[in-house]
Amino acid sequence: MAKFTPLGERVVIKPVERGERTVGGIILPDTAKEKPQVGEVVEVGSGRITDEGKRIPMEIKKGDRVIYSKFAGTEYKDDDQEYLILRESDILAKIST
Repeated sequence: MAKFTPLGERVVIKPVERGERTVGGIILPDTAKEKPQVGEVVEVGSGRITDEGKRIPMEIKKGDRVIYSKFAGTEYKDDDQEYLILRESDILAKIST
């Protein structure tokens, strides 16, 4: 895996793949699957800078599991692994473990 260093308030997320079967046991083809909205934070930026020049630290940290907006961010593929680079504001919730 390449080393990512997101800038500002950006976050790199590795989407968590869903199972390929429905609750009823039906196997879903790739074309019928929805994009995941849950992922694990791989790297975080240094935070947003205000108009006054103060840096606001990130609320999310590496290793957090999060729920993010459905159509947020930019997809990036490194070898066979897919990543999503998005702003911290596109993250809707942090999942407690």
